[in-house]
Amino acid sequence: MRASRILFALVAITPLAACQSRMQSAGLDDASAWYTGTMPDKPYDVPLVDTSRLDPKFRRQTVRYTGAEKPGTIVVDIDKRQLQLVQEDGSALQYGVGVGKQGFSWKGEARVGRKGVWPDWSPTTTMVSLNPDLPRTLKGGIDNPLGARALYLYQGNRDILFRIHGTNEPWSIGEQMSSGCVRMLNEDIVDLFQRVPVGTTVLIKRSGKYRGA
Repeated sequence: MRASRILFALVAITPLAACQSRMQSAGLDDASAWYTGTMPDKPYDVPLVDTSRLDPKFRRQTVRYTGAEKPGTIVVDIDKRQLQLVQEDGSALQYGVGVGKQGFSWKGEARVGRKGVWPDWSPTTTMVSLNPDLPRTLKGGIDNPLGARALYLYQGNRDILFRIHGTNEPWSIGEQMSSGCVRMLNEDIVDLFQRVPVGTTVLIKRSGKYRGA
C-alpha cells in the first residue's frame, strides 16, 4: 500500500474506540504532516511518524535504569508518560506513551497474556452502554484504534481489558487522553512487540507506585 493511500485513510477516519481521543489542536487537516513514509509490514505497511514533532523525552531512546525491577520487565510511568523495558546492562529502552485520562488511568501489576498483530478491536460492555452506536467489532488495519500491534494485559488467567497498543493518533503521545490503555507510536509498539514474550511482567506506576493508594 502506498504512503499516500495510508495517509489519506488516516486523515479520513473517525475515532471509534475508548482508546481513541480527539485530535486536540492538531486538527484533522494537519494529520498527514505527522507522517514521513512507511515501514514494510504485513498485511499493511506501518506509517512512520516524524518524531521531530514530539518532545525529545517521548522519542525512543536508551537511558540509564536505576530501579530494582528485573531485566525484561515493562515499567510504565503514568505521570511521566513513558514506558521502559529494563535491560540486562543497567539500561532501559524508553518509549513515549499516551495514557488514560483523569479517572480512567489504572495502576498495578499484570503480565502480557497474549499478543496481537494488526489486531481486531471490539468494545467492552461498558463502552456499548455509553455509546450503543459503536460497531461490535472493527477489523485490524490502519484505521483501527489498536494500531499495528497490541499486548493484552492479564492478571492470572483473566484479561483485564487494558492494552499496550499502537495508535493512529501520534499527537496523543505524551498526553493523558485515553480511557485507560497505554498507546505507543506504531513503529514503537512493533519494536517492543518483537522484544517481549508472552508472560512478560508489566508494572503500571502512578506517583512512583504500582501498589497501594
